[in-house]
Amino acid sequence: MSAAVAPVPVPVPALVPSRRAWLTDLPVLAVAAVWGASYLAAKGITTTHTVIAVLVLRFAIVLPVLVVAGWRKLRALTGAQWRGAGLLGLMLSGIFLLETYGVVHTSATNAGLIISLTMIFTPLAEAAVTRVRPPASFVAAAGLSVAGVILLTQGGGFTSPSGGDLLMLLAALARTAHVLAMARIKAVRSADSLSLTTVQLGSAVAVFVVLAALPGTGASPWSVAADFGPREWAGLVFLSVFCTLFAFFVQMWSVRRTSPSRVSLLLGTEPLWAAAVGIGLGGERLGVLGVAGAVLVLAGTAWGRRSADRDRAGGGEAGATAS
Repeated sequence: MSAAVAPVPVPVPALVPSRRAWLTDLPVLAVAAVWGASYLAAKGITTTHTVIAVLVLRFAIVLPVLVVAGWRKLRALTGAQWRGAGLLGLMLSGIFLLETYGVVHTSATNAGLIISLTMIFTPLAEAAVTRVRPPASFVAAAGLSVAGVILLTQGGGFTSPSGGDLLMLLAALARTAHVLAMARIKAVRSADSLSLTTVQLGSAVAVFVVLAALPGTGASPWSVAADFGPREWAGLVFLSVFCTLFAFFVQMWSVRRTSPSRVSLLLGTEPLWAAAVGIGLGGERLGVLGVAGAVLVLAGTAWGRRSADRDRAGGGEAGATAS
């Protein structure tokens, strides 16, 4: 359940010395690990009646830190950038609602693996928008991933997917729409990444606060906070500090010391960590069909990512030659 948007790519050194590369890779892998663990953490402190309250608390804790850290650049945003980031924040609120309600009603393992389909959906949606046919290998990888999800949700036998599985699938589609919108809203392309994230999270928190004030939307943030014990507070701090603040700043730090592609590849291990944490710490079981589905999802997303990267590199080289 990643909370930070991807940093704006910046010029980076062409090569990172191999003996030092692991010093950059380890923090990024740590981000992938905490994101993978976030599904079990959210499941442990959230119920159907406390989803909105937990979201308010989670992001209200980190938002002041982000505002203070980026106050100068935040003030420099133009009106168009504020509006664009605010719109993206509304979309982000929908993603978090779908993800959090979804993880309440499915396993942490399923949640982490199904949301990884965003890596497949995004290039397919981009191809549909640009009317550029994706490589055959990518289409095959997408089919493999979808087949994997079908098997994954049938881990206990051939039954209908759970409501949580369907919500996580919708969250993956919503993430795809968010990525495409971020790429197509011109005003935000040149915006500072910290400021962009701060406005988006602020907009999302505003949505959660309004929803929390409506009758019938569950417990209030204050009553939930009062009922939390040490375990629940530990889970909330983990989601706020590690899965949001730590993750965002590591992304900003690492993308300036290595390539965005390398960072993306390492962050792509998130579903592996989600499965490992769900099974190892959460005591979840997939069954034979579920294990087969998990393998297909991981193989399909890895294959699809490599295929998309190769296609992008080929297009980039052609573009460079033409210019």
